[in-house]
Amino acid sequence: MAKAVTAPVSPPIAIPVREILPWLIFAVLLLMMIYFVGVEEGATSIFPGMYVHEFVHDGRHLLGFPCH
Repeated sequence: MAKAVTAPVSPPIAIPVREILPWLIFAVLLLMMIYFVGVEEGATSIFPGMYVHEFVHDGRHLLGFPCH
């Protein structure tokens, strides 16, 4: 009769929220900045008018986003 061989199972690694939270905040802020610099104009704009576009206009060109 053959014996069944099982691999040892290690317990799952617990990642504390304190270590993830700063990276999550950083990622959200980075995505928001990319949105406002790169996409906030025209049909996809959240805010009416061109105030956000004019505020980040030079940053758009610096980062290579076309706007006109």
